[in-house]
Parts: sequence; C-alpha cells; structure tokens
Amino acid sequence: MMVGMPADVTVPGLDPEQSAAVLAPRGPVCVLAGAGTGKTRTITHRIANLVSTGHVSAGQVLAVTFTARAAGEMRTRLRDLGIGGNAAAVQARTFHAAALRQVRYFWPQVVGNIEWQLLDRKFGIVGQAANRVGLPTSTESIRDLAGEIEWAKASLIAPEDYAEEVARLRREIPADAAKVALVYDCYETMKTTSTGQLLDFDDLLLTTAAALEDHPSVADEFRDRYRCFVVDEYQDVTPLQQRVLNAWLGDRDDLTVVGDANQTIYSFTGATPKYLLDFSRRFPEATVVRLERDYRSTPEVVSLANRVIGAARGRIAGTRLQLIGQRAAGPDPTFVEYDDEPAEAAGVARAIKKLIAQGIPAAEIAVLYRINAQSEVHEQALTELDIPFQIRGGEGFFTRAEVRQAVQALRQAAGRDDLPAEAVGPGLVTLVRASLAPLGLTAAEPSGAQARERWTSLTALVALTEELVEHDELLDLPALLRELAVRAEARHPPSVQGVTLASLHAAKGLEWTAVFLVGLCDGTLPIAHVLGDNGAATDEADLEEERRLLYVGVTRAREHLELSWALARSQGGRKSRRRSRFLAGLVPDDSPASRIAAPAAQQKKRPRCRVCGKQLLGSTATMLGRCEACPSNVDIELLDNLKKWRLDKSRELNVPAFVVFTDNTLTAIAEQQPTDDRALVAIPGIGAKKLERFGSDVLSLVRSQMS
Repeated sequence: MMVGMPADVTVPGLDPEQSAAVLAPRGPVCVLAGAGTGKTRTITHRIANLVSTGHVSAGQVLAVTFTARAAGEMRTRLRDLGIGGNAAAVQARTFHAAALRQVRYFWPQVVGNIEWQLLDRKFGIVGQAANRVGLPTSTESIRDLAGEIEWAKASLIAPEDYAEEVARLRREIPADAAKVALVYDCYETMKTTSTGQLLDFDDLLLTTAAALEDHPSVADEFRDRYRCFVVDEYQDVTPLQQRVLNAWLGDRDDLTVVGDANQTIYSFTGATPKYLLDFSRRFPEATVVRLERDYRSTPEVVSLANRVIGAARGRIAGTRLQLIGQRAAGPDPTFVEYDDEPAEAAGVARAIKKLIAQGIPAAEIAVLYRINAQSEVHEQALTELDIPFQIRGGEGFFTRAEVRQAVQALRQAAGRDDLPAEAVGPGLVTLVRASLAPLGLTAAEPSGAQARERWTSLTALVALTEELVEHDELLDLPALLRELAVRAEARHPPSVQGVTLASLHAAKGLEWTAVFLVGLCDGTLPIAHVLGDNGAATDEADLEEERRLLYVGVTRAREHLELSWALARSQGGRKSRRRSRFLAGLVPDDSPASRIAAPAAQQKKRPRCRVCGKQLLGSTATMLGRCEACPSNVDIELLDNLKKWRLDKSRELNVPAFVVFTDNTLTAIAEQQPTDDRALVAIPGIGAKKLERFGSDVLSLVRSQMS
C-alpha cells in the first residue's frame, strides 16, 4: 500500500503518486516504478526536497545506480534542481565508482603501507590460471571463466563453495565445476604480488564492505559523511552490492530505493530482486509508492506490455505494476510472420524506410534482438537500402573477433593447393564447416555464454554461405571470400545518427519512437538453453526471465511497435520454427500472422544412420545416409559406371564433373541404389532440378546393374 502524504498534496509538475514519493518523510521509502513512469524525475525531486527542507545537506546524500550513463543523467537533473555541480553536491555514482573513491581514501587506515592497483582487465590473469588448471585458453573460454568468477564474487560465493553452490542452483557453467573453482582460487592467489595487491572491480566492493564492517573508526567517519542513501534499479542489486549498502547504512534506515522486479533481466550476473521484494519485511514502517502512470508509450503499446507481463508466473510476477498510458492514442502494435530470416530482415528494413520517409529520424528507430549474432542479417538488409545504423552493446557482425578469425581461416584454406575439386556449391558449404570446426563450430550448441555466442556467429556464417550457394550452385571459395569482403566493407557506417541495432539486454533503460522486436521464435526468445529437448522449460525461473526480456523490449517503444519472427533460418530453408510461446494470446485473430507454425514435436527429426541407427552429424554423413565410420556397402561396378556417365554428361554440358553430381552423391547412389524418383530425391543434394535433368539416366544405370 501507499503510505505518506495525502493524495491531494502534489508537487508542481508531478502527478499524485510521484508527489507522494517526493514528499514522503525521511526513509525508508520504496518506489515501485514501472517503465516510463518518471522514476528519475521522481527520485531527483525527492533528493531536492530532502535537501531544501533541511533534512540533510546535499553533500550528505549518496545516490547510486548501475551505469555511468544513468549516474550522469541523475547528476544533470540534480544540477538543474540547484543541488549539483560543486564539491558539496549530492554524490551520484555507480556502485563501483563510489567504492573506488572510498577505497582510495580508506586504504591506508585499513591496510597500511601495502600498495594496491586497480585491475581493470582480468583477462590475462584468468588465462594464466586456466592454463595452470588445464582448461582451454581461447578468448571465449577465458571470458566465460572470468564471467563465472565475477558471478561468484557478486554472489558472495568463495572458491571452496563454488562447486556446491552451482550444483544447488543448477547453474549452467562453461566447464567442470571443480576445475572452474580451481581457476577461481588460482586467480585470487595470483592477484597478490611481491609489490602489493591487485584489486578487481568486485574487490573494490568487498574491500569497502570489509573496511566498514571491521574498522569502527572507518565506519564512523563514513557514516558521519553520508547520512542519506538512494539506490536506483534496486531490482538489479547483487548480494555483494547489498552487503556494501548494509555496511554504508549500519543501523540507520534513511534509504530510498527505486525499482521494478518485473524488469529483472540480469540474474546471470548475480542480480536478484529479492531485496526489493523483501524491503517491506526488513522495514515494516517503510513508505511504499507505486508509479504506474506511463508517460513514455502510447496506450496501445502499454496495453500490450501489460498483457505480456500479465502472463508471468511466480513471486516476482506478483508485484507486477498495471501501467496506465498517459499519451494520446497511437497505432496498434503489429505482428508479422516471415518465411525466413532474410525475408524478415528485408521486411523490417522496408518498414524502417517508410517510417524515415514519414519524418521519424533514423536515430529514433531501433531493431532489438535476443543475441548479438542475430544482427548480421539486419545489418545486410539495412545496408542494401542505404539506411544508416549503429550497433549498441556489441560489435557489427563482420567486426566480431570470431567472424574475423573465421574469414582468416577461409583465406588460409583458399591458399591451399590441395583443395578438393568438389569445393563448389554444396561442397563449398562442407568445406566452410570443416574450416570453422577448429574455431568452435561444433555439431551441438556448447555451454557457456561466450562459447555459445561464438558458435552462433559461426553458424550464422555457414547459413550465409548456404544462402549464397542457393543462388549460385557454382559458388567457390574465392567468390565467397569476395562476397564477404564486399559485405564487410559495406557495413562500416560512419558515426552517424542511424537506426540502433541492439540486444534486449543492451536496450534496458533506453527508448525510441519506433521499435522492431525481431526473431521472436522458440529457441531464440525464450533462448534454447532454457528449454529441454521436448521444448519444455528446464527451469521456470529462467523461462520467466526470458519473458521479462520481451516485456522490457515492448516497453522501449513510444509509438510504433512491430513484433516479428521467421519460420526458417536461411532463404528457402525448412520451416521448422514456431513463434515464441510468449506471443500466445497476443496476436489478434484477424492478423495475417495469426497462423501458428507446426509444433516442435512435429518437426522433421535428424536423419539416422542406416547401419548403426545413430543420428547423423555433418553433411557427408547425411549425404551417404550412414556414419562415415560405418562400413560401406557400395557397389563398386555401379559407382564406376556412374562416374563414367558423369564424365560424359559433364563434357556434353561443358561443365565440371562435380556440377553434375559430387563424388559423395555418386557414392550414396551406389550404396543406396534407388530404383524410383522418390528414393532418388531422398538422397541429399538431389533436388527437383537435378531429378528432372539426370534422374532417368541414373535410375536406368541402377536398374541395369541390379538386373
């Protein structure tokens, strides 16, 4: 409930609920602020009111948030209210910036003459620790290990407790838990040097908390300096940050927190909304204010946002805010289903072109997706229409490290003098897969965020190759490299105010006039690793966080909102996808996109080996219909006759022999010995066109051999 000032007491320029938060007496105060409800305006006015009424001096207020951008915005607004811009002003900083300032001041009192240095990049030391433990030291592996160390420290989990905790939490981890724990322990040891101590960003928080907890004189000095605290985005605090906040407060309660548990999307970093959810239990006399008037989005967008989060389940969902749109009516959100990703990207680009023609600046338009690797196809589509764009929270596809490495590997392959003659068309796809395998292109999606991101980028590069081959059956490796170079060059837009391409995580806290939410398929949103083999969620909490990502995406839009998905990855590919389960009940019945893709259970399964029965992996095995290691029952005489026929046919058509059929295709025919059209086209690589041109000849050869 809301406790505090009467509803008719308002602050000029603020609504009744905002005014209640501003005019509430000294803390504790909890402001539950929905998207677009003016939380920054509210909390800066609250700080100004506390200062102007003499409750606290400006220099005694410490306001913390989670990004430097948000802290900067807060300082600007406080300056506009007359309580910023000098040494005695309110301190508005990130948690880490505030802790760094405090460590620099208190270190001599706490540690003495031992020197310390900030370790702003832990990559090198984590790499050394991984090498000692015997784990891979690729860039992605080290990043994943560094992320695990950061998560553990943010969660107040020591190296000796790591394995037990990840097992209890069923956390997906990049390597064996015991080995990750060893890397973590080794990393912590290696930061102590002969000349002093290295502190990473998490150590700043740990050291700050310990200084106040263990040294009464330090705590007294700090608490005399800062008497009032404000925490923004309180749903995103980690156990470590809460420990620091507790140390700052001591036994005091002059605290204002602002947040929305239903915008919790960073659990993978250790963030948890439990402190926001439990605020009233910790402070039973707290003033709680709900901000639900949405000044950002049109009522149509607000209505969709309410319906998205209205389907959420669990304790977090129980605190959902029912947003009330305050703007004039606008267009209804649209839903679009496409046959494949290139078609989706082209359709989105055309829609953006129309919006720009209507006068909406490109900088007021965003394309948001679940993972960064999804940007490639949209970069291409925008480039083709000469629409400027900028990547936020990630590099452009062709500038990513793994893609640059992949292109370099293909260049090295092109320089070999032993390339197989079949490395054209479908054979080129096989060559690309083989060349990228050492870089992380595995048959199955790997675990670990960085490894998965790399794998997705490499998979996208293979899909691009397949798409190009669909248009040119004679495409070879040099031609592919030329095409990739042209695309890479075309996608280096100057630093202009263009359309924003960003992941949903990177979009948090931002807003645009028009937003396109793309790739809304099961397996992408929700992401594949939160789903089991049968499509059911492996963990309900993880699934609900994916839903909250969609909610955050919807609430980024002010006026125009389009949600889309594609039934296939590559152009003309098998339509095996289904739209996101989160869209159930949201797509209007009369929408052209209201049809539903076939359920996952009805999708075509991977082919199995006709010898051992295992699922086939790789194009060669799929082509042959058996594992490459399984024994072949090839009819040698038939294979020789097929090769002689292929040679004659290639001379007749004046094309290389492999353009007619590759060696693998002929081997598959000689092994499987198809006797009719249906059996022949069941062999991968033999489509309707080749059936029409060569089918009768091949079947005649097979039948004559069998007679």
